[in-house]
Amino acid sequence: MTDFFADRRPHNGLSYEQYRADWKEQKDRSTTGDMDKEERKQLHYLKYNWDRQAHVHDAYEPSEALRSAVATLQEPQLWMVLTEPWCGDSAFLLPVVAEAAALSDSVTLRILLRDDNLDVMDHYLTDGSRSIPKLVVFSEDGDEQFAWGPRPAGAAERFAELRDTDLPKEKMVQKLIAYYEDGGFREADAELAAALRTTKEAAA
Repeated sequence: MTDFFADRRPHNGLSYEQYRADWKEQKDRSTTGDMDKEERKQLHYLKYNWDRQAHVHDAYEPSEALRSAVATLQEPQLWMVLTEPWCGDSAFLLPVVAEAAALSDSVTLRILLRDDNLDVMDHYLTDGSRSIPKLVVFSEDGDEQFAWGPRPAGAAERFAELRDTDLPKEKMVQKLIAYYEDGGFREADAELAAALRTTKEAAA
């Protein structure tokens, strides 16, 4: 068991409903009048990502494979996600995680804001980077079952391809967003189902 789990940091994280409510309040309360350039950019991300996550919730239904994998859970699990509402990847992927978690009363989903929990984030770096979203699944006793993120394999490959081009970063991000909008977020469904099945088989 990690120290942060023993300290109940994940347990005291935000529920998905609280996370979305805080996000909505931020985007609705903010105005651009007295903001500097960086603050205006953050507000832009908050608003566009809100629309993106809403699109996923409207368009997505968990697959039968994911439903079946979640249905086999017999012991309580805590799903901790490190993320931020300004993260474009998270806008598409966190709704999939949330919909999966909602399929079982055995799953408790909690959100930790990355920038407020960098010490926790540093346990789950990706190639040395604090990349999000990052899902970590724990047993009730704090044993780590698996970690997933920050991108499904297909999206990661797509971004790697884009990095090998001469496109500016903004253009690369736009193309990755288009990849998700075309349904790339559904890859998360298949990968979560596979991770849950693999964990169960390993414990058998």
